[in-house]
This record gives sequence, structure tokens and C-alpha cells, in this order.
Amino acid sequence: MSGHSKWATIKRKKGAIDAKRGKVFTKIIREISTAARLGGGQIDGNPRLRLVVDKARAANMPKETIQRAILKGAGGGEGTSFEEVVYEGYGPGGVAILVEGLTDNRARTVSEIRHCFSKHGGNLGAQGCVSHLFEKKGNIVLEGVDADPLMEAALEAGADDVIEQDRVFTVVTRPNDLESVKAALEKAGFALTSAEITKQAATQVPLTGDAAESMVKLAEALEDLDDVQNVHANFDISAEELARLT
Repeated sequence: MSGHSKWATIKRKKGAIDAKRGKVFTKIIREISTAARLGGGQIDGNPRLRLVVDKARAANMPKETIQRAILKGAGGGEGTSFEEVVYEGYGPGGVAILVEGLTDNRARTVSEIRHCFSKHGGNLGAQGCVSHLFEKKGNIVLEGVDADPLMEAALEAGADDVIEQDRVFTVVTRPNDLESVKAALEKAGFALTSAEITKQAATQVPLTGDAAESMVKLAEALEDLDDVQNVHANFDISAEELARLT
């Protein structure tokens, strides 16, 4: 799992809880509207919108809700316009944390994020303090597939790597190759759990005990904020610790 954040694993395990809280749809609607506003409302001509619409469908969002979000973002409907924001800081044990959000009120968002860092043993830092540690990557997640055929198909399609943990596979690509690798895997008959552009750290900070528990609580608190879309962090927690914490 070198270079791959364990937070993705935790998020998959807690996804059902998030859905019950009603936050998944709220966050995806913001993403759809923003993608449509920045790149237009035509899915075929807007790769970012296409990816988030796929995410919405995977979350069983109604077609009408998706269309309303696209319409609002593309200028066909009234509503709040959200601004993209990025915050950086450090968590327990010196873990680097990158928080991406969509907000209509920067002051509110930074206040809430700072409170989360302070409450759970972290510190909100200055712009640029940890962003250099992360690289943009494409991640395609699949579950319950055969490793060898997937590895062969992914590498042939131009993927950089295939990572496995607990029968969950992550196909890592360059950002510009995500769409083509995704299409190739679907054509080969693989069912994809998700596909997205994310941030990946080259180095990891191992955590155990209280530091691991505090880091998970911090990441969960940040993810729970309405204005936060993604949390990237370079912590590494063993499978045994994850089982205990989740």
C-alpha cells in the first residue's frame, strides 16, 4: 500500500453511515453544479462532470436530481454558486492533510475546519505547507474481481499501477488517462465501484494507538462538514488498527 492513503478504505467502510446522514447527496450535488458551471452542462464534453455524474448514479441519486444540479450550475436555474477552496495542515503524528471544499462562505468554512483540527490534535497550516507532498492521480476502484485479468487489462490500457487491499483493487492512472483506462476496463467487462481524480502522497506516516485513533476522528470530523468534499492525508494505519477503529 506504499503511497496510497488508507482513508479511502475507511470511507468505504463508513459510507453507509454517511448515506443515512444525508450528506452524500448534498456533497455530490455541489460537485455537479460546480462542474457544470466551470465546464458546461454537456456530459460528453465535460470530463469532470461525467465523473461526478457517474458518482451520483453509483450513489443511486435520482435522474431528476442530477439534471436539476446540472441545470443550476450551467446557468439554467437559480441558486447558490459555490467556490472551490483548499486548506492544508498537520494531524496527529505530523500527518500531512489536504482538505478540498466547495463553499459559499469562506469565513464559515475556515472556522469550521480550524475547529476540527484543533479539537483532534491537529493544526491548520499556511497555504503550500503540505500540498507539495501530494500528486494528482486517477483512482479507479473495483471490488471482488480476479487480480490477474484486472492487472493485465489495466496495464494494457495505460494504468500506472494496481493496488490490492482486502480484495479491493485500486487502479492508479495519470489524471489525463483516467477516462481512457476507465472506458477500457468497462469494455473488458469489469464493474467499477468508483472512478475519480484524487491526491496521492508519495510518502506515508505510520500511526498506531492514540495517534491513529485521533487521526481517524479528525478525518471523519472534516469529512462530516458540509463544505468539505475530499480529505487527503498521508497516514498509514495497519489493517488490525483499522479493524479496531472502524
